[in-house]
Order: sequence, then structure tokens, then C-alpha cells
Amino acid sequence: MPKSMPAGQNASDPEQIDALIAGIDDWRGPLLGRLRELIKEAAPDVVESWKYMGSPVWESDGTFAVGNAHKEKVKLTFSDGASLPDPAGLFNNGNGKSWRAIDLHEGDFVDEGAFCELVRAAVEYRHEVKAAKAQSKAKPAKKTESEPAKSARSATPKPTDA
Repeated sequence: MPKSMPAGQNASDPEQIDALIAGIDDWRGPLLGRLRELIKEAAPDVVESWKYMGSPVWESDGTFAVGNAHKEKVKLTFSDGASLPDPAGLFNNGNGKSWRAIDLHEGDFVDEGAFCELVRAAVEYRHEVKAAKAQSKAKPAKKTESEPAKSARSATPKPTDA
């Protein structure tokens, strides 16, 4: 694995994404390629993966975005989009508890600065989720000598009916 490749990235994944983008011979190829460039500019340590039966996936402590070139649009889905700030209103698809997407049609403009901020927020959110999970799995601190021991049962036996 080349030294410049982030840990966990398969050498063929970026090549498959390259081939996908190169194989789209209309406006969608360059647009998906530009979104990919912006993601890598905003989050240089991102891991690119090829998953979900042929979709580019961007990860940092978990998946944060999936890209697809559909027949009439390029879709970039943010896994935790509902939890992200979107002051520029880039999200135009999704209303559930988790994901949000940006659907771009031919001729649409994307605010590149706002898009990069959204990517950085998504990466930060993934880091926070990972940290929270690690903290919840951490063992509780040992009791100090000054804390009284708690027993599950009383030391006095219960009276029995005889």
C-alpha cells in the first residue's frame, strides 16, 4: 500500500472511482469528479471506498457520504445529514431521522465553500460519534477506599414462615 494512502483504504477503490467517473461521458462525470475533489480538499485524510454494488463512499471513522450518478442527477447522500448544520441549504432531499442528500441536475450550481464546510461538519460528527462510543464502552473507575461497599443483599436474613 502506498504511504500516501490512508489506513483502511483498498488500493483498487480509488481506481474504481476513477474508472466510474471517466466512464460517464456526459455532465455527470465531471460533476461527480468535482464533488470528489472538494471532499478530498475539505477532508484530506478521508478514505475512499467502493461499496454498495458500485458506489463511491467516503469514510472517516465510518461512512459519511455516498455518491451516485443517476440517469438525470448526481446524488451525494450524507449518512448523518439530519444531524449536520446546513446553513446554506445544500440538502434538498431527505426528511427522515438520519440521512440527507444533495441532488444535482444538469446546470445546477453548488456553493463549493458551503459544500466543503458541510463535509468538514460530517467528518467532525463521525469523530464525535466514535469518541462517544469509545467513552460509553470504557470501564467505570474503580471505587476508592472511602466509598462504602454496596451489597446486593442485606446481611440480615429474611424471616421464613415455618
